[in-house]
This record gives sequence, C-alpha cells and structure tokens, in this order.
Amino acid sequence: MPVANKSIKFGTDGWRGVIGDEFTFERLALVAPVAAQVLLYTYGKIVGNRTIIVGHDRRFMAEDFAQFVAQTVIDAGFDVVLTDTFAPTPAFSWAAKHQNALGALVVTASHNPGKYLGLKVKSCFGGSVSSEVTKEIESLLTQSVSFNSPPGKLETFDPWQSYTQGLEGKVDITKIRDAIASGKLTLFTDAMHGASAGGLAMLLGDQVQEINSDRDPLFEGGAPEPLPKYISKFIQLIKNHRQTNPEGLSVGLVFDGDCDRIAAVDGEGNFLSSQILIPILIDHLTQRRGFTGEIVKTVSGSDLIPLIAELHNLSVYETPVGYKYIADRMLDAPVLLGGEESGGIGYGSHIPERDALLSALYVLEAIVESGMDLGDYYRHLQNQVNFDSVYDRIDLPLSGMEARAKLLQQLQSEPLKEIAGKQVIDCQTIDGYKFRLDDNSWLMIRFSGTEPVLRLYCEASTLEEVHKTLAWAKDWAQ
Repeated sequence: MPVANKSIKFGTDGWRGVIGDEFTFERLALVAPVAAQVLLYTYGKIVGNRTIIVGHDRRFMAEDFAQFVAQTVIDAGFDVVLTDTFAPTPAFSWAAKHQNALGALVVTASHNPGKYLGLKVKSCFGGSVSSEVTKEIESLLTQSVSFNSPPGKLETFDPWQSYTQGLEGKVDITKIRDAIASGKLTLFTDAMHGASAGGLAMLLGDQVQEINSDRDPLFEGGAPEPLPKYISKFIQLIKNHRQTNPEGLSVGLVFDGDCDRIAAVDGEGNFLSSQILIPILIDHLTQRRGFTGEIVKTVSGSDLIPLIAELHNLSVYETPVGYKYIADRMLDAPVLLGGEESGGIGYGSHIPERDALLSALYVLEAIVESGMDLGDYYRHLQNQVNFDSVYDRIDLPLSGMEARAKLLQQLQSEPLKEIAGKQVIDCQTIDGYKFRLDDNSWLMIRFSGTEPVLRLYCEASTLEEVHKTLAWAKDWAQ
C-alpha cells in the first residue's frame, strides 16, 4: 500500500513505522505539532504554559528526527526543552512532570527491530496519554489545523541528572552499592544497544558489568526486546560466571531499546520475565519497604500475581494490554505497582509510567535484603501459595488484515468450546479472548491493533502443556 494511503495510527503506546516509508520527516511534520496542540487542549489549564519536552533513543537518525520535531513544534508556537543526548523514555516522562510541561514527545520505536522509528506522546503527569488523547490526535490529522501563535523558544537539557537523582532516593542505594563493591553481588546488564546504556553505572558505580552498550541501530540484526532469543550470549555469560564463581549472588538485568521494559536472568542462567519479577517485587515492596496499595495487572498477567497480592491483603485491578491503561488507573487510585507481561512495570510512588531502571533498583534491593537468588525467591513464593506455572507467548504473523478479520469473525460467531483437548470453562473479552480451561490453565488470543499479527499467550502447570496449547492455537489460526 502506498504511504499516501496509510493513515497514522497509534498503538498501545505511540505511533511507529518503517523509516523512510511510514516514518518520514514529512509525516512527523504533520504529527508533532498536532500532538503538541492536543496536549495543550488536554493539559493547558493544569500546567499554565506551552512547554513540550522532546527526547529520543539511539536508533538510526533519532537525534535528527528529534531536532526536527522540536523545530516543527516551535514553529507551531510552543516552547521546547530538547534533550542533548539519548536517554530512557521514562527520563523524558519524569522531565515532563518535574519541569511542569504539557507533556513529552519521544522519538523511539521501543523494542521493535531497527528498521522502525516512532513517536511516543507523554502527559504532564509523566505517563502515557490516554486512548482518548491519541484518538484526538488521529482525528485532527485528517483535518486542516492552523497554528497562529508566534514561534516558541528552544532550550536544551541533560535528561539524566534529575532523573537519576530521583531514582536514587527511592531505594537503599548505599546497601546495593556496598553489596556490589564487596563482591557479595555480581551485576551483569545488557543494554541491547539501547537507551539504558550507562544508566546503572551512573547509579551504582563502574563495577557494573554491562554488555552491548555501544550504539548499533540494527541491533545485531534482531530487536532490542528482552526475550531469550535475543540474549543467548548474555545468558551464557552468566552461566560461565557461575561455573567459575559458585559462591555469592549474581544476577543479569536486560533492558529494551528505550528502557521502559525489563527482564532478568538468575544466577543459574534462567530467564525471568516480568511474569516472575512482578510477584517478587510485590513481596519485596510490601514486606521490606512497607508499601501498600492496589496491584494493577493487564489481562495477560500471570495467575501468580493475584495470589501474591492476596497473600499481602492487596486488591487487584485488571486492564486491557497496554501501559496507558495502567497509567490511567494510577491517576485514579492508590496503586502500589502496575505491571504488564511484556516487561513494563511502574510504581505508585513514582510517575505513572513503566520504568525499567527503577525496577532494576528494586530487584537488586530485593536480592540484597533477602539474600536470595532471584530463582530461589520465585520458587519460595510459589511454595507459599502452592502454585506452579509456566508461561510463554508467541506472535504469529498473518497473511494480511483480511486474514485477521476472518479469524476475528470466527471467534465471534463460533466461540471455542474446547482447546487442545481441554474444555473451555470461561472466556474473558476485556482485550482479545482469554479462555480459561478445565485444568485452570489459560490461552489468550489477541490481535495487534495496527498490523496483521496474532498474539498467543498461555500459562499452564508445565512447559509441555504450554507448548501443546500454543501449538494447537497456531494450527487453529492457520
């Protein structure tokens, strides 16, 4: 389809496209000033100014696109505070709140492959804007919008300084630093060539052992997404360390391209997704820091999350997939933690935004104060609530949007009653179709909102059962 016929659509967190095809300077010139105008409509009375933060990650020409965004927004009559370097997306969300700006426009494609770039729109509160805001941006892109204000002014800033100072104050940073310096804890990090590079070293010192901290816009031919298939060398690094250093604690932390998603690797070299980290964090923050509040999870989150919440007398609120839904809830209720299965975790004591560096600090604090390896900590929690499970997800490309529509129609007209030989006992439709099966495992079928991709999620008691169910779903879709 020619670019001219492609409408600009915002997904669960921002708009993205292939560089030079959907994502161009010409299209940014349309989107950026309209996004700034909608931020003014939405938050102007709250902040009382016309200031927009503009930031970027480390992708191909990201700084050039960010400078272009800044200039188009200035020409539309807004003042711009432009980053002087790459930084995590949460750092720009932090800046939007702490500099009392209308919001932030961040040039990033997050965890997507190197051919993509995009634009995330952040609110004055320091989190993703709501669906209503992005729908308003999309609507205005089809209209003629005039900007009659005189040009604004430009300032630049270092996004790291205030942000890292804020993070330091949220954990016992001295205890973590001392554990690393003394050798009680060995910390490995994988920046995946993204915007987290150097971040933990700023916070914890130069004994942090970081790999893939150089800039590689092609991400070694993969994607900067914290999944096992992209971090095999990192996992092997930690396994090798354990063979030569069997004593002491060690952990690996992995960040996505714009550092709002996190995963971990325990001392044995086992991959730990946020489905595992979220229960650990809930336990740590309640037991050792005395935090309380609601737990917000997306519908694709593990069944262990509500069990651990119940263990600590915390209520649970469930949302569709997408951190903007969690952010909305954080503005309306006292939330302890909000998390999604894809690696985004945020905290009510922070900004309403997923923040991988803060999550990293809390994970490290949990290890140091518990004295347990992350894998052991997770097994301890499973034993406490008598729950064993394994989770996995696959993304299945479809032949086109017509195939997507056909499968969606089939789900609506012919509801599934049996999956992989198990009876369906419940179907939840808050986002996609989540089928609860008679052995209490579940399969979730969800369509991407912007591309012909089917996302299949499953949690069951064994890895064999997970793979069996996902294989069934894949066969059904094809």
